[in-house]
Amino acid sequence: MTKTILVTLGLTLATAMFAAEAATMVPPGNSHVEQPNIPGASSRRTQATNSTFQAKYRKVYALLQHDTGLRGKIEQAAATYGIDPMHIVGAIVGEHTYNVDAYDRLQTYYVKAISYLSSRLSFAYQGEDITDFVQRPQFQECVGKSDSYELWECREQVWNLSFRGKTVGGESFPDDRFGATFFQPYYAGQTFGLGQLNPLTALQMSDLVHQVSGLPKLDVGDPNAVYKTIMDPDLTLDYVAATIRKSIDAYHSIAGFDISGNPGITSTLYNVGNPEQRAHALKAENDRRRAAGEPEKLPEENYYGWLVNDKLPELNALFQE
Repeated sequence: MTKTILVTLGLTLATAMFAAEAATMVPPGNSHVEQPNIPGASSRRTQATNSTFQAKYRKVYALLQHDTGLRGKIEQAAATYGIDPMHIVGAIVGEHTYNVDAYDRLQTYYVKAISYLSSRLSFAYQGEDITDFVQRPQFQECVGKSDSYELWECREQVWNLSFRGKTVGGESFPDDRFGATFFQPYYAGQTFGLGQLNPLTALQMSDLVHQVSGLPKLDVGDPNAVYKTIMDPDLTLDYVAATIRKSIDAYHSIAGFDISGNPGITSTLYNVGNPEQRAHALKAENDRRRAAGEPEKLPEENYYGWLVNDKLPELNALFQE
């Protein structure tokens, strides 16, 4: 499939996914005058590396500034999924400012990607592989869900309701996220690549990326290939774009808000995850407000999205050169 056909396919699908029904446009910019509080974990992680948020931001900005090839890849991925490139840029900048430092050169990501093909990785907890774990009877309700997003969303919900922080059959399970428990073989909370994707997120987006970009589907039984995909800039940007597209569509169809013009909001959702659940919660809140004669609540940026909107003029300028 040529790049032109892929981009056309992506835009066609994105248009189809983005319902034509009316939605409230969320204006650009920040709703908070000052940046919301930054979590202590992010501050401690940055202090531990003898760095600052400003230094980390300048580092990822320099990567974008000096690598025209990377900017081209971002623009291509954005066009394929029918979104503004600033949404992808926002995710990259936010992650590398508040999560881990960016590498100085894009080539380093390619080298890391290849290294995962020779590693011996597994998605497991206490020796039980995830492929065996999801065969437990509690996951019966997820059988028959063919779409990868719906399948892994269902499995994550089962984990939260039936296993997280509970003792099942005499076995205790941690009060932690599904992704942190099973999908990070190095240490809990670790993410990788330009978009700092969690392997569980990549697995959720597998079918959409396969349909739109034509990339091979990911197999939970092949963790090495999952990590290689996350690290490879030629592959991971499509997953970042798909994740953002999913958030935009969820807020449009569920909560009735068009967030496509506010990268700070999409970056916030990229940071916190679970866009559909959050869209449902916002809809419920606004249903209550309308019934009470109160003004509706707009989606709001967190500390991460606030930075993206604050830096948007200089980030956008990089793509005008």
